[in-house]
Parts: sequence; C-alpha cells; structure tokens
Amino acid sequence: MSTKKVSKIQPELFEFTKENLGKVKVEISKYPKERKQSAVMALLNIAQIQNDNWITLAAIKNIAEILVMPYIKVYEVATFYSMFNLSPVGKYFVQVCTTTPCMIRGAKQITDACKKYISQKQNELSENKICSWIEVECLGACVNAPMMQINQDYFEDLDGDKTEEILKKILNNDFPEPGSSKKRTSNAPEKGRLTLLEVKNA
Repeated sequence: MSTKKVSKIQPELFEFTKENLGKVKVEISKYPKERKQSAVMALLNIAQIQNDNWITLAAIKNIAEILVMPYIKVYEVATFYSMFNLSPVGKYFVQVCTTTPCMIRGAKQITDACKKYISQKQNELSENKICSWIEVECLGACVNAPMMQINQDYFEDLDGDKTEEILKKILNNDFPEPGSSKKRTSNAPEKGRLTLLEVKNA
C-alpha cells in the first residue's frame, strides 16, 4: 500500500502540450505496438515536468487512455517510484543528498539553508508556493559532494553560502547555472590533475 501523499486538490483535466505530445509519441515508438505500455514511466515523467513537478490524477487517467491500460496500473507505477510526486512540490523541487559522503562534507549546511529560506519542514511549499525541499538518498555524485538536485539539474561542491545564493535565486524565479560551484569539469580533482602529467612522444 502506497504511503505517498496524494493531493486532495485535483484539477479536472490534463492534456499534454503539442510539444510534449510529440515526445510521448517518440517514447511509445520505442516499443512494439503490443508492448507500448512499457512507455508508462517515460510518459509519467513527461507529465510531471509539464505540470511543475507533480502528477495529477487526471494526468494518470490521460496516460492510461493513451497506453490503453487500466488506470490503476498507471497509478501503481506512479505511487511505487519515489521519483514521481503526487502532490505539488513547486516549480523548483530541491532534493538534498544526505548520504554519508555528502553528510561528511557538509550536507547539513545545505539542509539548514533549505530550512531557513524554503520551509522548516520537508515537503512543505515555500511562502510564495514556488518551491519545496526534501532529503534523499545517494544521487550518485559523491565525488562532488555535498550536492543537491533542483528539478533535473545537479548543483555540486556546495557550501552554506553558495546554497543560500542558489536558493535566493529560485525563490525569485531565477534558475541558477547548474554544475560545480568550483567550476570543476565532471569529477576532475579540485586542485587540478596530479598524475600522468608527462606526455611521452609516440
């Protein structure tokens, strides 16, 4: 049984935009016609992005109709995976990694900033209803810890000041540049390359 919070306030209708309907068709085309229901997760993700990071019951119904599958089957997928939100999280959804590598390197500074600028409790919308935050398990960027994810983008090598700067921007509806705050490329060493510095002639 799902423990996800489903919003009590539900829009009556949901339709994919023309652009997203094109994306839906592309996802469905990746599977044999008799297996098009396999595109359900991709369609839920498209719907969530279109609807400011949450999936309405009307969207679930719409996806069920498109894929010709029972509504409850789509609902089961939406409630099973933590990546899908069934209640509003705001235009900017902040996920803070607090697994060991990030915690050791200062994740508490990030959660403290979220409490200060967004809301004291997780899963609560900010005063202007534009964003919310939660703690999550490993997001797979341990080398660039501590880090957080906002919508689809990663913000890495953070500290308290940099996190506050980022949060102030999103609260003003201004999306900051994602990536490493130290301008690292991928997982490059913080102090530059330390090995294999000599290039031998072929």
